[in-house]
Amino acid sequence: MTLPLYALLDGNNFYVSCERIFDPRLHGRPVVVLSNNDGCAIARSDEAKALGIKMGAPWFQIRHLEREAGLVALSANFALYGDISDRIMSLAARLGDRQEVYSIDECFLDLAGLPDATAQARATREQILRWIDVPTCVGIAPTKTLAKLANHIAKSAERKPGSYPARLAQVCNLAELSERQRDWLYQRTPVGEVWGVGPRIGRQLNEAGIATVLDLIRLDPATVKARWSVVLERTVRELRGTPCIGLDDAPAPKQQIAVTRSFGQRVTGLAELKEAVTDFASRAAHKLHGQDSHTSAVLVFIRTSPFKPQAPQYSRSIIVPLRLPSSDTLQIVGAALAGLDRIYRAGFDYAKAGVMLLDLQPATQGQQELELGDDAVLHERRQARLMRALDAVNDRFGRGTLTLGSAGLCQEPGRRWTMRQERRTPRYTTCWDELLTVSA
Repeated sequence: MTLPLYALLDGNNFYVSCERIFDPRLHGRPVVVLSNNDGCAIARSDEAKALGIKMGAPWFQIRHLEREAGLVALSANFALYGDISDRIMSLAARLGDRQEVYSIDECFLDLAGLPDATAQARATREQILRWIDVPTCVGIAPTKTLAKLANHIAKSAERKPGSYPARLAQVCNLAELSERQRDWLYQRTPVGEVWGVGPRIGRQLNEAGIATVLDLIRLDPATVKARWSVVLERTVRELRGTPCIGLDDAPAPKQQIAVTRSFGQRVTGLAELKEAVTDFASRAAHKLHGQDSHTSAVLVFIRTSPFKPQAPQYSRSIIVPLRLPSSDTLQIVGAALAGLDRIYRAGFDYAKAGVMLLDLQPATQGQQELELGDDAVLHERRQARLMRALDAVNDRFGRGTLTLGSAGLCQEPGRRWTMRQERRTPRYTTCWDELLTVSA
């Protein structure tokens, strides 16, 4: 019987690494990538971490480091990061029989039965670095939780010399080590580094005298289940080498789809809110088409900023049911705008809005109704063809090529509800107008 073996491959400081592909001057410099509206740091280079910049640090608190330490801050360029991620995942997929893309910069791979797994992983890592110029690390182990832990060891051994043996840098295969060697590694690793042990559980474990991964492994699983949860019990069993979490290479369709944004500037007028809600609802509908589902209800919300308590506060949401489950962008946008009309109040500075699609079901699951003088089912089928054409045009020529009139003109400057991205680099690989120009 073939023993299970998993690998976790992920990109190092992924967003920063993507930026460095097209600007080699960023190598060796402290770099942070900022969140939507340039609010806080969501990615940091090793040099930025050395300056003491924490994940999520507000930009206004670290801005002085631009002048004092040469910090480079960039707006998030998600179109670029998503495209680079697709390229990395396509190369990584060759390593294993099955692949689970866990996040934009991480994937699990099934390596069961693969000979020389460590050598194969190193070769894949080198190919990604050579072809795409993004450094990665790989953790290999008999369970997904241990693979995550092995990945942490591989990264730390490279970034922090002396924390772990240098031979485990970049690629760490726990399955190749002896029990004594693994216990030595687990004894050096804080329990908070275990996948699934969050800050709250981590504090509880520390208070109970469980400080390292080895301490957690030595706990009785039944005791862990009784005192904490079945989830933590499963984590302990995984750390002991018993697979409890399978590879999810075909994720289930989402039960809800949400598109929400904070505005780049405060919005007061209903017309601007309608543009924003139209755009959000259209994006949500596009995601709905992508998983071949229908929605039965649309939720829309608007709110002011909770970070300005001195200003008048207002927050409301409403759910608008659809007559029949639908994926028609026109119906979804119409429902969202009808809900917005109901909850809008003048006199407030709105900071955020969003649209959620609820009660999702497969498009193949039909719903019948009594004859009401029209054929809503036939209309839905006709609209489905229109939606496929709309998506095809936008997929080929870029999002926003075809939009609904209530979204306003995509080229219209100065829209207050769009995100503030004053430091975004060009979308080198996804926008014809922003291709990299090389001069002699």
